[in-house]
Amino acid sequence: MRWRLDLAYDGTDFRGWATQPGFRTVQEVLEFHITQVLRLKTPARLVVAGRTDAAVHARGQVCHLDVPFTPGDGNPSPEELQRLLRRVLPRDVVVKSVRQAPEGFEARFSAIWRRYCYRLIDSEHILDPLYRRHIAAVRHPVDVDVLNASTPSLMGLRDFAAFCKPRDGATTIRDLSELSATQRPDGVIEIHLLADAFCRSMVRSVVGALVAVGGGRRDRDWLDAVAQSPQRHHQILVMPGHGLTLEEVGYPTDDGLAARAEFARSRRSLEES
Repeated sequence: MRWRLDLAYDGTDFRGWATQPGFRTVQEVLEFHITQVLRLKTPARLVVAGRTDAAVHARGQVCHLDVPFTPGDGNPSPEELQRLLRRVLPRDVVVKSVRQAPEGFEARFSAIWRRYCYRLIDSEHILDPLYRRHIAAVRHPVDVDVLNASTPSLMGLRDFAAFCKPRDGATTIRDLSELSATQRPDGVIEIHLLADAFCRSMVRSVVGALVAVGGGRRDRDWLDAVAQSPQRHHQILVMPGHGLTLEEVGYPTDDGLAARAEFARSRRSLEES
């Protein structure tokens, strides 16, 4: 039986999502405690909607777990797993819900979009020290209007190779459907991004490029040229991980889950899309 887990975590003290020998990661902590509380004979294995890097936070992360039993007759239910995890998990990770997944659900490949928010503050404003682990500081002014005027250079279905760390056999074609910045009354700039998926370091690289333009260090022509690069561009600053939060993951209706997963597993090209 497949269960869906919705969770949130403060990424400060994690070396990202994925298990890495010798490091504390979200996946390692969750799988250890799930294995213990369910008394599984083999270690639990989670599949996540989107792997987050070191120090990156999540409010709306989703993963799935295949359990070798059905609830009842002494076996725990999804709700009981959530209750048990609430007792044993460290305070920087919370499982908000556990429920039986609908047929065809796959946390990674069934997702149709991911929504991130990057939070930063520039040199014209003072960062509240209580939020220093969740907001990145930039050492120069950033013009939000200039930043927003540059976002069309990166929107739509395109190859984001210039902004991604390469991975063998993986496509860098993504559909970035939303990209905008707002500034809160306290001066914090929130950059919102929504796409079907994101490559490794893509969000922090896109934000780094926009901040360079919004800060007057680069111009729109530079951004347009960078966006056309067929490989990772050396002039892009990758922003610190702690300013980034995975806010939400979207899925189709239940009858579209399997088809979406099949589509997402295929390697994309601009000609086919």
